Amino acid sequence: MSDLTPLARLGGSLATDLRDVTSDPEALDSSGWWAVVADYEGGLCCARFGDVRPAPLPAPVPGSWRGPATDSWTSSLDRAAYTEGVRRIRAAIGTGDVYQVNLCRVLSAPLPDPSPGASDIDQLTARLALGTPAAYAGTVRLPAHGVEIATASPELYLRRTGRTVESGPIKGTGRFATDLGEKERAENVMITDLVRNDLGRVCVPGSITVPQLCAAEPYRGLVHLVSTVRGELPGAGQAPGAGSGSGSGSGAWARLLEGTFPPGSITGAPKSSALRLIDALETVPRGPYTGGIGWVDADRGVGELAVGIRTFWIERDHPRALLRFGAGAGIIWDSDPEQEWRETELKASRLLAVASGENDGRQTAAYAR
Repeated sequence: MSDLTPLARLGGSLATDLRDVTSDPEALDSSGWWAVVADYEGGLCCARFGDVRPAPLPAPVPGSWRGPATDSWTSSLDRAAYTEGVRRIRAAIGTGDVYQVNLCRVLSAPLPDPSPGASDIDQLTARLALGTPAAYAGTVRLPAHGVEIATASPELYLRRTGRTVESGPIKGTGRFATDLGEKERAENVMITDLVRNDLGRVCVPGSITVPQLCAAEPYRGLVHLVSTVRGELPGAGQAPGAGSGSGSGSGAWARLLEGTFPPGSITGAPKSSALRLIDALETVPRGPYTGGIGWVDADRGVGELAVGIRTFWIERDHPRALLRFGAGAGIIWDSDPEQEWRETELKASRLLAVASGENDGRQTAAYAR
């Protein structure tokens, strides 16, 4: 276990003075400021902090992060397994079982020095921020609870302001806007429809809107296609959408997570079929990768959770502490297995170089998901 002090850097704030940790989502509608980590497999860690103040992301401190050797990374799926997975997904698409599936792999490498002075995950966040500024960048550091995460996510999973809730799925990435053609737009529309259905399970019927569809947004040398889906949570006496479990007495955040998790942009469509294929093809848990990471201010009824992409995490319950990172791609009928493998390599290599200390992040324009 690390001796580093618990903290969270999220939403432009630095949170310290850890007061409580729970896996109960009801806490997010109680009181206080909470850091939230929901892993892809459904585990939830909510940490309430007593001291929360505005603060920028940290600056790198020389010697405070010793990353893995660049040649020490291993993948949960090698090239043969990944390309075979793509072929199996295409076969399932051909039979009409599914339309799109995100196939992911987890990369791991041992930390050369797991001591607190050389493996502070907050310092990895600092290095990532130099070259990959992201709307939802941050750190969650709870060593006693097995949570040490650095994220540079650009993608909104859920934003709640009172009763209004939004999601911002990203599907389609290119170096220039001209790289984003009909294939990318079709993928985005498909996932946007899935997110509409997910939010419809917990929002007031008829309240779901799409104020932005397939908008091209620049991001450090790249362009993403981003849509916005918005809905209204029920107030007193209002019925939520079908299947929300409205009679259970759950709070708004509990209903939101139950109805929409895991995020649709990193699963596929139809969601239930995509989840079954992911379960069959991926060989290790994704952990916080493609889960939800963010903060909730229960006193003000606001919060933001990002999709856990472009995210590193430390697992110390191994003979040698491991740094992990996930990369994947959305597979559709037109996907070429070898090209999809190369895409995951490209996506991963840029950020792995930062984590391994090959560069300080200034030249990185990574877009791993």
